[in-house]
Amino acid sequence: MTIDDFNAGFTEEPGYLDYGRVGPLSTAAAEEVLAFTQVLQRARHGSMDAFGEQDGRVRAAAAEVTGFTPEQIVFEPNTTTGIMHAMFGLTGGVLLSAEEFPSLPIGAVRAQEALHTVQPVWLETDHGKVTPGQIREQLEQNVAAVAVSLVDSRTGYLCDIEGIRQVIGDRLLIVDAIQGFGVVDAPWEVADVVVTGGQKWCRAGWGTGLLMLSDRALERLTPVFSGFSATEEAEPWGHVPPPAPDARAYRIANPDPLAQARLAAALEEIAETGVPAINAAMAERVSRAIELADEYAVPVVSSRDEQERAGMVVLEPPAEQVTLLTASLHNHGVTATTRLGQVRLSIHSATSDETFEMLRAAFISYSTAANY
Repeated sequence: MTIDDFNAGFTEEPGYLDYGRVGPLSTAAAEEVLAFTQVLQRARHGSMDAFGEQDGRVRAAAAEVTGFTPEQIVFEPNTTTGIMHAMFGLTGGVLLSAEEFPSLPIGAVRAQEALHTVQPVWLETDHGKVTPGQIREQLEQNVAAVAVSLVDSRTGYLCDIEGIRQVIGDRLLIVDAIQGFGVVDAPWEVADVVVTGGQKWCRAGWGTGLLMLSDRALERLTPVFSGFSATEEAEPWGHVPPPAPDARAYRIANPDPLAQARLAAALEEIAETGVPAINAAMAERVSRAIELADEYAVPVVSSRDEQERAGMVVLEPPAEQVTLLTASLHNHGVTATTRLGQVRLSIHSATSDETFEMLRAAFISYSTAANY
């Protein structure tokens, strides 16, 4: 599949720059869920077996994208559920920034409060950036794991997980990958735990997620929340068998096969296109957005270095002009996120010329009013 074929699956209206919040469904995901909804609606004789095939399908697709094996992958309903599995399964200290998206620090604290087996160790960062150097300086002997976001949801900073692996040795590396999964060509092999959802950059909708575990993670983590579908028996009547030896141990109940079908369809397209091709198309458009912001003197506070950015451009006008910029974007049909005095644009591989012209018009309105 060419990048043009992949981009043809974006059918949202022009002006959408908010993939970091939610990605509108891809054509493949939308068509897949419609087809399976009709199967479920009609329940034609023999048709229901297809639902049981979606678990293997989605794990195979995720394996193709990441390099993990299907046995190291388990479907989850969202990112946070996977993070909670990892945090409650840990023993020892976990080094992380309190400024990460709340799923990580809250998960660590809840696990500490409930089980007293994990201890959050709070990392001091450089304005929210988690770097290998900072981790090296603050790595304590009792730290058993390090948890980071692949891409920071506020700064857009792309974390150097390969560099972090080099400084933490054989400690577990936990990566919240939702901001960038499917568009960042990350070295997944250096991570022990990769958790993501499919509703953002993968454009697979809510209710979709993955937990991927290295052999080291499977050995060291305890599957605290491990339900009846997490054993090696289909229905363990009359006794309680141990959790499965692979990632299946981190299932609680039977997954939603319609959600699995949506995510599988999205990941199959990503695998067929290739993440490097998607990333290259996205990177070109991110540069274009930064150039537009510079042209109209809209301050860009996210990194300009392609090695430190993914699909986000973060703008920070003077505090008294944040509302003006937000209104200018809204009035010109541009969908973006405003949070904590900043405006975040999330750009994908298919962001169109028409969208950029809408963004230009919004910047012109903002610049004119701000200077007036």
